[in-house]
Amino acid sequence: MNIYNLYFELYIGGIFIILKLSKGYREKVLNYLSKEPNVNLFIIGDIEQHGFDKEFQEIWGKFDEKNNLKGVLLRYLNNFIPYISDLNEDVSDFKSLINSYKGKKIISGKESIINKFKDILPEFEEKTTHLCELKSNNNLIQCNYNIKEAREEDAQKIYELMDTIDEFSVKESVNTIRSRIKDNSKIAYYIENENKDIITIAQITAENSKSAMVVGVATKNEYREQGYMSQCLSKLCNDFINMGKTLCLFYDNPKAGKIYHRLGFKEIGIWTMLLEK
Repeated sequence: MNIYNLYFELYIGGIFIILKLSKGYREKVLNYLSKEPNVNLFIIGDIEQHGFDKEFQEIWGKFDEKNNLKGVLLRYLNNFIPYISDLNEDVSDFKSLINSYKGKKIISGKESIINKFKDILPEFEEKTTHLCELKSNNNLIQCNYNIKEAREEDAQKIYELMDTIDEFSVKESVNTIRSRIKDNSKIAYYIENENKDIITIAQITAENSKSAMVVGVATKNEYREQGYMSQCLSKLCNDFINMGKTLCLFYDNPKAGKIYHRLGFKEIGIWTMLLEK
C-alpha cells in the first residue's frame, strides 16, 4: 500500500494538504462533520467508538493553506465514506487514496457526494435508499403491548425471526447477534407471542453521542399489518429521543416508508452505496 501519512496537492494560489488524522484532530473533525450530523452518523459513530489508531480504521482529512478542514474520508476495513460540505470541492485526492487499497471496495454516503466517485470503480453495483430522520416523538403512538429489550439469551430467537424475512439478503449469525447485544453495538426491542416467539423487532446500531440508526425492523409475515411494528418502533424511538438523540433510518420499501413517515420520520436525502464487482 503506497500511502504516505501526509502529502501535498498544489493548486494555483495555495496548497491543499491531505493528512491521515490522529486523535489530536478529533474536535476539529467532529465539528466539521456536525454540519450534517445525520448524514455523517457512521463516521461520527466510528470515531467515537474506535478512535484514530486502529488498524482496520483510518480517517483522512483535506485542509487548505489556512488549516481549514475541507473534506473527510473514513476507511473501515474496505468500506469508505467520503464527506465534503461543499459539493464544488475537488475529490481527486480521496479517489487516489481509495484506489491505493487492494481488494473489492464499498463506497457509500450522500448521493450527491458519491456520484463524484463512480468513475474509480471499473464495475460496481449501485444501491440507493431513502435517508430519513426523526427528531420529535409527537407522532409516535402509544404502546399497548409488552415490549422487551433483547438480552444475549434472545439471540437465537432473533435469528429465527430474521431468517424468515425475505427482504433481508444478509443475515447475521446467532453468535454475531449475541456478541453485538453484549457489547451494546446493537440494541433491539421486540414483541413476542403467547409461545414466546419474537414476532416483531426494531433495532438500533451506529449509536453515537448525538444520534443512532434504526435497522432491522421486521415483522413475521402472519403478524403484519396489525400494528405491531408501529408500536415496537415507537417505543424504541421514544426512548432514544428522550435521551436527546436523533433517530435515522434507510428504507427502499414504499410500504415501510409510509409507516416511517406516519410516525414522524422526514426524508433528508438519498444514501448511495457502490459495491465493486
